[in-house]
Amino acid sequence: MDNNLYKKSYAFAIRIVKSYQYLSNEKKEFILSKQLLRSGTSIGANISEANGAISKADFSAKLSISYKECLETKYWLSLLKDTDFIDLKTFKSMHDDADELAKILYTIINKSRK
Repeated sequence: MDNNLYKKSYAFAIRIVKSYQYLSNEKKEFILSKQLLRSGTSIGANISEANGAISKADFSAKLSISYKECLETKYWLSLLKDTDFIDLKTFKSMHDDADELAKILYTIINKSRK
């Protein structure tokens, strides 16, 4: 497993947690931010589980979940932006990070299935 992927997903999870804290404490937004927290931190958690996979199929399944969580996280970020809870600069930065993780995951998933 790419240790760089783990580090990137962990750093992203920290950004997600801090965003959740900001959104709930400063913006008093609890529903969308909780969804963002759940999906955004799940990316790295599933990458960690993939590191301990017991088979190639298990490895691929865990990374597939991480990939889907990236897509869901991008959805929540878009919704938070379009409802004026986060600004465009924050959205772009976090969305780009989620997109980068998704691209790495997609590549690894495709290679592992061949």
